[in-house]
This record gives sequence, C-alpha cells and structure tokens, in this order.
Amino acid sequence: MSRSKPRILHLHSTFDPGGKEVRSVRLMNVWGKDAEHAIVSGDLERRGAAKLIAPQVKVSWPKFPPLSGKPTPGRLKRLAAAMAGYDLICTYNWGAIDAVMAHTLFADVFAVPPLVHHEDGFNEDEAKRLKMRRNWYRRIALGRTAALVVPSKKLETIALDTWGQPRSRVRRIANGIDTRAFSASPKRDFLPGLIKRKDEYWIGTLAGLRAVKNLPVLVRAMQKLGDDWQLVIAGEGPERAALEQLAIDLGVEDRVHLPGFIENPEKIMGLFDIFALSSHSEQFPISVVEAMAAGLPVVAPRVGDIPEMVSTDNGPWLTAPGDEEALVDALWHLTAKPEDRKRIGKANRDRARAEYDARAMTDRYRALYWGLMDRNRPD
Repeated sequence: MSRSKPRILHLHSTFDPGGKEVRSVRLMNVWGKDAEHAIVSGDLERRGAAKLIAPQVKVSWPKFPPLSGKPTPGRLKRLAAAMAGYDLICTYNWGAIDAVMAHTLFADVFAVPPLVHHEDGFNEDEAKRLKMRRNWYRRIALGRTAALVVPSKKLETIALDTWGQPRSRVRRIANGIDTRAFSASPKRDFLPGLIKRKDEYWIGTLAGLRAVKNLPVLVRAMQKLGDDWQLVIAGEGPERAALEQLAIDLGVEDRVHLPGFIENPEKIMGLFDIFALSSHSEQFPISVVEAMAAGLPVVAPRVGDIPEMVSTDNGPWLTAPGDEEALVDALWHLTAKPEDRKRIGKANRDRARAEYDARAMTDRYRALYWGLMDRNRPD
C-alpha cells in the first residue's frame, strides 16, 4: 500500500449534518490533500453532511459490515478485518462502539491501526441518565484505544470516573470555529421565502429536529412573546412535522419558521437577536460558540459545559435544566432589554474569539492524528 498520504477511516452511525459530523468535515477540509478519508455511515440514507466536503478532499465510501447488531465474535471479527489497511481509525459515539470493541479484541489478529474514539454526547435514551450496561461495555471496548477525545469537561469527567479510562488516554479538545466568519452582517433575504423586516426581531436556534433538543418549548414560548418576535429553527430531523403542527395548534404558525439545515451558519446567525437552546442534554454545543461569535446573547439551560462557555455577563440568562417555565421567562425578559442584549453579545463575541477559535482545535487534532499515524508507520 502506498504511504504517500495517510488514509483515515471514519465510522459513524449516521452522517447527517450534526455537531460531530460537521466538525469532522471541517477538519477534512482544512487538511485538504494532506490525507485521504474513507467514511462509513451505518445508515446509508443519512449522509447529508457529505455535501459539505470540499472538492479537493479525496473521500471514498467503502462497503462495510453493519455497525449495529449483536456483538458476536464472528461479527466483531468481520468489523476488525474491515478496518485493516488504513493508517488510523476514527469512531464516533455509541453508534460505532462495536467497532471499538472489535478493535480491542482483534486488532493484533488483523493488524488494525490505532483507533481514536470520539464521544460528543448522548441521544434521547441516555439524555437524563447513562445506562449501566453501556457504561460497562464502554469500559471494556475502550481498553485498547489510542485516545478517547471529548469536547467538554463533563464528558471528560464521565470518561475518567464512570468509564474508568486512564488520564493518559483521555483528550479534551474543545470544539472551535472560524470566529471571524461570523462578524459580517448577513443578508436579510438569505433564507428562501423569508425576509427579516426592520420592525421585527428573531429568536433563533440551530439544532437537529430531535426529541432530545426539546424544541416544542421554544414554539410554546411564542405565545408569550410580542407579535414583533419571530422564531427560526434551522435544522432537519424527525420532529419537523410535530413542530409544524404544534405551531398551528397554538396559532403561531405565522411566526415560527423551519427553513431546514443551513450549510453556512455564519450567513444566518447574525440575523438573530437572541440565540435560544432548549435541549435536555448537551455537552459542548458548537451552535452556542457560533452564536457567541456572532455577538448574540444566549438563553439556554445549564447543561453540559454551557455555563462555562458563555461570558460572565450571559450567566444570569441560563436556567435550571428541565425548568421550561424559567426558560420561557428568560426569553420574555430579554426581549424587553435591547441594551442588555447588546452588552451580553459583545462579551460573548470577545470570549469566543479568545477561547474557541478553530485554529487551536485544528492544531490539536492534527497533532493527535498525525502523531499516531507516524508512530504506526514502518521505518
């Protein structure tokens, strides 16, 4: 096999655009022609993030054994055999954990390269409480990983204490973005069929339309807010129809807009006056960093690392997890305080530029990946 360029295999349960997928694509795009990438999506119908990959990046979609199923020895052997021939394996979240187990058990048999596992958060089934069986499975599966990468302090603590991982294996790399890209004033007519009028204000969020995001609370909040306030929920997912029907049932459908997934969030974030997040579970939501970079105040529950992410000025506008009434009240009060919105937004922008710019994140991932691949190559 040619060693001119490293070959990295990425294993995802789905490759629809979400936090981990978008971050993965951004890293690929930054590295450009320096590496070749093979991507596996456990659900072949959900590969929407692929359209974000830059043309110069060489990507393949290899046939691969199913990522889900009973973890029988035969199935795990097939997974391990399919991971051979690359320079690095990258696995993502619980949906790829069987591949991690296969690596731990059979890496020597099939000469499988080093594996880096990434944990970015939990789905609805573990949003409120981690499952004991999964914790034990992770403990065993992660036994021979070269590194476990997490973006948040909360996940770092879980990795060390709950999953029993050694300090040397766990790497916390905060998600970063091109903060300067969010400085430009976006066009008011950027969204098809939707124009921001000069006499109206927008509450916005970027989120997958899934139950764990708890988006109905934002739709219900529109009943309490003035008619000059609009809600824009940018994203796609299985909850779209339910959200649209809820808006109709509450009589606010003319002020609730679901434009779908936005490939370039920097072109819409600046149209918002308040960024709202309503999730039951988050770790280090990159959408909050994007909102901060755009100079927005953030109203959100105190979940994951959000209290430490936002500026001190923004702290009072975070609410207790699960307290939907408090979240709605925070939105309502902030809509009446334009000067506070401006002050908080500036403080958030300054913090985002100082702490969460993409360059530091990209440098740390490259150092980790290339360090492992160089170590793995024969002399």
